[in-house]
Amino acid sequence: MANNNRDGKMSLEEAGRKGGEATARNHDKEFYQEIGQKGGEARSNSDNDDGKMSREEAGRKGGEARARQRRDK
Repeated sequence: MANNNRDGKMSLEEAGRKGGEATARNHDKEFYQEIGQKGGEARSNSDNDDGKMSREEAGRKGGEARARQRRDK
């Protein structure tokens, strides 16, 4: 079921679905548990008054964590 736009490009919805399916094929339950744990920890350490992390802050923290993982391998 292709949800292509008129210009032949894939929709964001379809791209997200395909990416999610590929990730699910390549990773196991522990992978999802680990990223969920990291996300929860990052959100609990947020500096915002309302307890919610901005997208910018989440992206920065995620990028920093990923860089540390790659560096420490």
